[in-house]
Amino acid sequence: MKENLRKMAGYYKPYIGVFLSDMFFAFLASVIALVIPLLVRYITQNLQSFDPATVATKLCGIGAILVVLVLVQFGARYYIAYVGHMMGAKMEYDMRAEIFAHFQKLSFSFYDEQKVGQLMTRITNDLFEISELLHHGPENIALSLIKLIGAFVILLHINSYLTLAAFALVPVMLVYALFMNRKMKLAFRKTREKVADINTQIEDNLAGIRVVKSFANESIEEAKFKVGNDAFVEAKKRGYFYMGMFHSGMNAFTLLVQVIVVICGGILMTRGKVDVADFIAFLLYINVFTEPIQTLIDFTEQFQNGYTGFERFLEILAIEPDIQDKEGAVELSDVKGRIEFEDVSFKYKDTAHRVLRHINLQVEAGSYVALVGSSGGGKTTLCSLIPRFYEVTKGSIRIDGKDIRDVTLKSLRDNIGIVQQDVYLFAGTVYENILYGKPGATREEVIEAAKLANAHDFIMELPNGYDTDIGQRGIKLSGGQKQRLSIARVFLKNPPILIFDEATSALDNESENIVKESLERLASNRTTFVIAHRLSTIRNAQRILVLTENGIEEEGTHDELMEKEGIYAQLYKWTR
Repeated sequence: MKENLRKMAGYYKPYIGVFLSDMFFAFLASVIALVIPLLVRYITQNLQSFDPATVATKLCGIGAILVVLVLVQFGARYYIAYVGHMMGAKMEYDMRAEIFAHFQKLSFSFYDEQKVGQLMTRITNDLFEISELLHHGPENIALSLIKLIGAFVILLHINSYLTLAAFALVPVMLVYALFMNRKMKLAFRKTREKVADINTQIEDNLAGIRVVKSFANESIEEAKFKVGNDAFVEAKKRGYFYMGMFHSGMNAFTLLVQVIVVICGGILMTRGKVDVADFIAFLLYINVFTEPIQTLIDFTEQFQNGYTGFERFLEILAIEPDIQDKEGAVELSDVKGRIEFEDVSFKYKDTAHRVLRHINLQVEAGSYVALVGSSGGGKTTLCSLIPRFYEVTKGSIRIDGKDIRDVTLKSLRDNIGIVQQDVYLFAGTVYENILYGKPGATREEVIEAAKLANAHDFIMELPNGYDTDIGQRGIKLSGGQKQRLSIARVFLKNPPILIFDEATSALDNESENIVKESLERLASNRTTFVIAHRLSTIRNAQRILVLTENGIEEEGTHDELMEKEGIYAQLYKWTR
């Protein structure tokens, strides 16, 4: 915990000036709260001995001082509320930028095992709780301690008997608070986990809402959601039980302090050991004394939320990217496109089963190579190893003789274009989605890329042409239109190496023919890997590889493989 708190304190460094100012104004506001009851005591104790004219003059002077103090406190509180909160918001901004950048560095292996809703919780809800703690935490502690210590010293000066009576319950309050604190921490952690689960379920449902409606399974989804929602309520119930015990217990202790002061004060007044002015001042200070206790009560809850969120924040940052640039990695430049697989094997983390076994393959620059085979044979996995979406378990992959682990990830992926079956388009316009292939390209270059992808004509028929909003994931476009935009994006990128991952398998015949023409144009003079589901689409491939669990079992042109009457021939007959 000590190390985590040290890391948390490190986020104050860029804003140390604002932080110190915030603490100064918190101190100022606390001092003013302590001074006002002293002025009231002075009035009740001394003014009765003056003549009416003198009383009026002194009251005006004291009133003016009180007004000034109120205005100063207003300014101090405003600074704390506005500038202090902005400091917290900027710290949240820094942490969100840090964790988002870290998310970008993590490989496919990480996302294979994660749920988007839970990651969203860490980058939104958790960080908000942390920023609230970072802003209010030190400020609340400073305000509370100054008021508590100041009130204790002043009360002790006014009457030591009453002070001891008022503070007699403080040790008991602390023991009670520490016990309930521990219980609340465990309950809040459980609640946060359940919130993440619910976010995951909501994200999953909304992303697949069209599937839900197509099967008319709304009631099933509601039942599934009810399970998670019930678990959330149960976790909240436990947390609120301890929180209720904490708050009600501490409030009861506060009232008991006031009761003790009233009873003891009454007894002492009857014996002449406390005068009325001191007793009134004492009661006013009891309010000053009990307010910071309530603030500390609220802080303990805030601390549990914020610190739990910070622990989860650090959990993500502690995950080392398993694929990153090695020390001394060089830029991959002037790529011709010759690719070599040397004794490449691969398996996923969660299985001992090897997806690829001892693959040896040489692909010359500019070659058009098709990969075929049954599902699970490793076609997509093999292509995913080229841009290092996954790291080879054994062996090596070289581009133009350079091991891909010796070059920077950015330069490697800048030289590879991928067109997938499941096209992902971002919310925004047609123009923005094509521009994603080469940020900084001119509008003319974007339009030229769209023309090469056979997309320009349908784009111009859209309501706002290239500036048409296509909706979340391009929902307003047809499958063929989305695929052509993804191809235009790769045309704009203009990489020397291409990977087509079943890019036409989900399209109708008309769309497939248009997209196929675009793909053939894109593949011209580039090293191209095509993962084919419909084998009729790769009949003209220069080289066809049949991939199975045992590796590359067959290789050749379409005619050569058909003559062998082996695996390829059987697959071709089944998929015709």
